[in-house]
Amino acid sequence: MRPDLTRLAIALVASSAVVAAAEAQTTQCVNDAPNPYHMVSNWAHMSRPWAQTNNVFVDPKDNVWVFDRCQDGGCAGSTVAPIWELSPDGKELKNFGGGGLFIFPHAVVPDKDGNVWVVDGQAKDGKGNQVMKLSPDGKVLMTLGKAGGTGKGMDVFDQPTSVAIAPNGDIFVAEGHAPTFGNSRIMKFDKNGKFLMTFGHLGPNEGEFRSPHVIAFDSQGRLFVADRSNSRVDIFDQHGKFIAAWKQFGRPSGIWIDKNDRLYVADSESEDAPGKDTNNPRSTSTFRRRRCPIRGCHRLKASPSTRTATSTSPPCRRRKSTSTSSDRIQADGQVGIRCQVSGVRRGRYQPDTWTTPDT
Repeated sequence: MRPDLTRLAIALVASSAVVAAAEAQTTQCVNDAPNPYHMVSNWAHMSRPWAQTNNVFVDPKDNVWVFDRCQDGGCAGSTVAPIWELSPDGKELKNFGGGGLFIFPHAVVPDKDGNVWVVDGQAKDGKGNQVMKLSPDGKVLMTLGKAGGTGKGMDVFDQPTSVAIAPNGDIFVAEGHAPTFGNSRIMKFDKNGKFLMTFGHLGPNEGEFRSPHVIAFDSQGRLFVADRSNSRVDIFDQHGKFIAAWKQFGRPSGIWIDKNDRLYVADSESEDAPGKDTNNPRSTSTFRRRRCPIRGCHRLKASPSTRTATSTSPPCRRRKSTSTSSDRIQADGQVGIRCQVSGVRRGRYQPDTWTTPDT
């Protein structure tokens, strides 16, 4: 019988100049995990070129959702629509959210009812710094945060980054982005948008954050946080109680947890750079960091499907985790990697073989 297959998606955000420089690097990956993927170009068929993309989501129908940043200058002042739904073969199904609705697209998350949650991560001209719930055709159903507002209050966000919906419908929002890091906290609302609680603040200690970049739930209802500038994945219960911190995944910009509770992590921008936000020195690492010519891997999403992926260049070989048996580790040969970026070549990755291990 054919084993259960999983698609893994990674979104990159970078300019063509950055990626070109990265592709010119000669340093090889430092891990020994196998890389069974090859590139299949020109998989997406768009009515306009993508701008920078920070987030991608593969829904239960295997359709691909993308929230791009409108044009080279961003979404501020632009009227183009940044929310895309594509079929598995790259056909454009929907494109909505235009008319100057957003400033800095940062996350798109379809929910189980077919609605779409989006995170607008900056404020300008009385817009932005909000989380919105949209209907399948783009109608605004709910907004969290004050448009264009910021601060430490319970009704405002300071650079929101991610949203996750708990099994009971509660809404969790992460906020705080480099280089200022904002409030670096998690805010919790009920399904109707009523504020319930907040937990965490800026810092390096247990229960603290330094740019919580992505959040996701596992099957047990635990909240996983890509605590990027603390170089770890933090785990909490839904009441904000700290459970654990896993530090073997580099500087995580993206995380995804599949139906089998496997954790997938995108390590973005790790480098030996004292004094910079991207500093993640080898001397303090507890994992085998990848070193390869691809940068800006931001988000990753998975769903049951054939193993395909898109990227700007061949993905780094996956690290072999040294986690204990209780850890959820990154993928084996049963997954693909989806990456995307503006201004450079795009393509889809597929395994070189359809044979998958039994383990």
